[in-house]
Amino acid sequence: MNGKRSAGGSDVSAFDAPSVIAATHELKSPLALVRQLALTLDGDLSPEEVKKLALRIELTSERALRLVDDVTQAQRLEDGLFELEPINPIALCDEVANEISPLYAAHSRTIRTVRRRKPPLVVANRSLLRRVIMSFADNALHYAFDDQPVTLETHLVGDKIRISVRDRGPGVSARLQRSLGSTPALQRPSRRPASSGLGLYVASQFAEAMNGHVGVTRHRDGASFYIELNGSTQLSWL
Repeated sequence: MNGKRSAGGSDVSAFDAPSVIAATHELKSPLALVRQLALTLDGDLSPEEVKKLALRIELTSERALRLVDDVTQAQRLEDGLFELEPINPIALCDEVANEISPLYAAHSRTIRTVRRRKPPLVVANRSLLRRVIMSFADNALHYAFDDQPVTLETHLVGDKIRISVRDRGPGVSARLQRSLGSTPALQRPSRRPASSGLGLYVASQFAEAMNGHVGVTRHRDGASFYIELNGSTQLSWL
């Protein structure tokens, strides 16, 4: 099954002024960390410690660049045509986990994909779906407890495919659960204060461009941020 989806037809709107402010707020955290790590390099450090700090600076900078790229892509959704095709979501989750695992390791955390023998195929745009999963994984990095892995999981929910990123950490507020996908509000009261919600807002725009939606499931020990998309009528990959 192949097709093209015009984001203009999905009523995806360009960022307004509050969203632009949210973007600067969201970027402040990784940039402040980069500055702090860079200042630490001036101390009396061993070559191994310098190497570790340099790696964290590189990985944190890449995270900030991913957010900038996502915001830029979201601004172009109205003008874009996105090819939709059957995709193996577990293979894509593996790709994301492998790319982001060094950043997790730098923060003493782990990320892995939950395996399935016959993963269902999802109808999506590979680039946009990858960005959504990566955004969820970036978000989970801040809140997962050190001794608990973040897991990438795929489930059938009726005739939809749900791809979720599950962390075990502080819960999410009911307000965040209700407002997911709406314009991000700065300094939203939450047990997860590090994010303005911009990354989740951008993810919702990408999901809408693929005829899907994003959401969050609250757990006693964390949360699962997910995207739901149409399943493919083609056979699942073995």
